[in-house]
Amino acid sequence: MICVIISIGLPLSLVAIYSLYSQVQNNNVAPIYIINLLISDIIQLCCMIVEVAKPMNWKIYKIYYINIYYYSVLASVGFMVCVALERYLVIAWPLWYRFSRTIKNSLVVCVVIWILPLVHVLVLYSPRDYRIKITIFSIFLIVPFPLLIFFLGGTLKSLSAATSVSSDEKRRIVGMLVLVLLIYTLLFLPNIIWFLVEEARYNYTFTNLSFMLLRSSPLADLILYVFMRKGVIDKLLASLCCCRMDSDDNSRSSA
Repeated sequence: MICVIISIGLPLSLVAIYSLYSQVQNNNVAPIYIINLLISDIIQLCCMIVEVAKPMNWKIYKIYYINIYYYSVLASVGFMVCVALERYLVIAWPLWYRFSRTIKNSLVVCVVIWILPLVHVLVLYSPRDYRIKITIFSIFLIVPFPLLIFFLGGTLKSLSAATSVSSDEKRRIVGMLVLVLLIYTLLFLPNIIWFLVEEARYNYTFTNLSFMLLRSSPLADLILYVFMRKGVIDKLLASLCCCRMDSDDNSRSSA
């Protein structure tokens, strides 16, 4: 399964980064966060290659897999929050977003996101109890969850007031926020439960499932790239919205 994730995720992530790089122009900052998210995914995939290679030296395994892998996981979580926040600001605070969005500011945010996970690496090497280390790591992972829920709820609440945003763009933004929340809930939340609940760590099936879901997150992140591309995704979202409106109209008429 890991080999399949690597063989699919690595080339597609490189192609997506190359495609998104051409969109970073005219202060279009949205692709910057997704590019950094895909870079963190590539680091995870490279760590998986080391895992599959099964190095005999424990120090090599610890450096590449435990330290670098979880560093990149935390970085990817940070960039997922940045993607959701940027999409939320487009709808909820359009005027402020229009005057404050610059490539320079986005790059500064990216640097901060890359630096923050270093705190976790320092905690790993500190002489603290193992449970304290797990708790700190879990806090890093669980804090973004309510933020993602807030961004989606705030966006849905502000949709009607966002007259400067086209209907296609609104559907794309909502779809991306829903996707980010789904990815985090389905792929990251089981791992958080594994770290926080001691009984879960003794369940062999749940352990394998939670870590395999976490390893598949680079593939799920590639779907965010699709939402950055106009065209096919707009037709798909429009058809879904039309189907929902038709079902609502039918239910009202029957009532």
